[in-house]
Amino acid sequence: MAGGAREVLTLQLGHFAGFVGAHWWNQQDAALCDAADAGEPPGELCPDVLYRAGRTPSGQDTYTPRLVLMDLKGSLSSLKQEGGLYGDRQLDAAIAWQGKLTTHKEELCPPNPYLQDLLSAEGVLSSDGTWRVKSIPNGKGPPPLTAATAPKPLVPTESSSRVWSDFLRVHLHPRSICMIQKYNHDGEAGRLEAFGQGESLLKEPRYLEELEDRLHFFVEECDYLQGFQILCDLHNGFSGVGAKATELLRDEYSGRGIITWGLLPGPYSLGEPQKNIYRLLNTAFGLVHMSAHSSLVCPLSLGGSLGLRPEPPVTFPHLRYDATLPFHCAAILATALDTVTVPYRRRSSPVSMVHLADMLNSSGKKVATAAAAIPFPLVPGQCLPDALAQLGGATAWTPLSACGRPSGARFAQSVVLRGLDKACLTSRLAPGTRLPSPLHACDTGEDVLAQYLQQQQPRARSSAHLLLAPCKVAPPYPCLFSPSLGRHGLLLDGPPSGAAVESIPVLGALCSSSTLGRALGDLARDLGKLDVRRWASFMDAGVEQGDVEEALQELGSLAQCYQGGDGLAD
Repeated sequence: MAGGAREVLTLQLGHFAGFVGAHWWNQQDAALCDAADAGEPPGELCPDVLYRAGRTPSGQDTYTPRLVLMDLKGSLSSLKQEGGLYGDRQLDAAIAWQGKLTTHKEELCPPNPYLQDLLSAEGVLSSDGTWRVKSIPNGKGPPPLTAATAPKPLVPTESSSRVWSDFLRVHLHPRSICMIQKYNHDGEAGRLEAFGQGESLLKEPRYLEELEDRLHFFVEECDYLQGFQILCDLHNGFSGVGAKATELLRDEYSGRGIITWGLLPGPYSLGEPQKNIYRLLNTAFGLVHMSAHSSLVCPLSLGGSLGLRPEPPVTFPHLRYDATLPFHCAAILATALDTVTVPYRRRSSPVSMVHLADMLNSSGKKVATAAAAIPFPLVPGQCLPDALAQLGGATAWTPLSACGRPSGARFAQSVVLRGLDKACLTSRLAPGTRLPSPLHACDTGEDVLAQYLQQQQPRARSSAHLLLAPCKVAPPYPCLFSPSLGRHGLLLDGPPSGAAVESIPVLGALCSSSTLGRALGDLARDLGKLDVRRWASFMDAGVEQGDVEEALQELGSLAQCYQGGDGLAD
């Protein structure tokens, strides 16, 4: 049991969702381990929202993500489907079976060398945040790991991280992984490429029952389930899986929050017409269906456009990343996700998933955009009012939903600022000094952020959240940071120190604005120009001409929701 936490069950659907999810869980794990190592009291975020306490058959306490993930055959590399924490469940089943047994030998993937330090230090975090080292058969466990005895972690490279399981640092529960054997992760044949294929998968009793069984297992042990967060590939057939999964959750768990993050990898090339057309169709169908069944849907991408016209990937002033590498793109998106989800993970004064969605989705505005400053630009010695005054409006934030720069009316926004020292949250000007701005008159950091949002969008509904804890970016997070940043992500006012960045402050936002009206309208226009009869393979997967016309109408209706209404131009 989660001890009264407002639990969230996470679903990861697809391989790029796996990349984002692996970075996300690594960041949660790093925060837990750092707190346990330092002997700190419970932090601002409640890990029981995302994690569950359990026990292995041998009596070992465990603390694992409350997670159900679906991916394709060949996507796990050396990771076992049943995980490595609860022993070999399949071997136990084989021993119990008294009938005829046939053994099929399959070539195993070589273990990833990066994971060897994790395996040699195998253990779990208990619900009190204490790391417990796994005992060995003779009953004498290895000594507790210290800075002197802990194996030095290897840093994964782009080439060693072919699949998300190559750099996942977290043990998973045996009920978490659901493999789709019908389709292949690699190769040209047997791919899950089209929305209709994914939708049909969850109409098959085998996969539907497998998903329902896992959902029931995790849900039934919750004290108070506030809802589901879904990380779902939007560009391939998993958009259809996500559509059916959100429909199932809405029907079976009415009243719970369902926040869906539609994930798109980096830029695409005009030289792959079928892939681009499928991406457009899957994105359009996915957004229409998942917004109908979810409390809120937010596309997440470092690309510049949802439509057919390629736009360059977004840039960050202090990040150097390769937009063609899922390992890089997913790390940045996971950092944004770790920030914008803070409201429903707080230990004190949390905002439930339902209330967060309700603030953003009024009048049918079921799609939101994300934006972030990664890292938030602050120079040592500078105060938050100074930094916000220099940052300017929302155009200074990097858009993360492939909908272009925010413009036009802003209707609602939830903004989180995390990772700044308490001493720099307010102005430290001497009494009697002329204040540079109203921000410098605020008494608390929360007031500073709220006042800033009020100045920028006076007619928008705004929710401001301040968190002292930073985002953790130690390995296996990739080295993306400019030399102008120090260990804790602050801008250096001198020459580069050469120290690796371990944590960063982040400003993240979820927004409902008229930008979405333009982006969804453009997507509908691109869809309307397609002669879908030329793409028979997409239609053969279970989509009919009438479905395309209906999706076109629904996209148009969604776009109309963002025209006019309350809000002020940025």
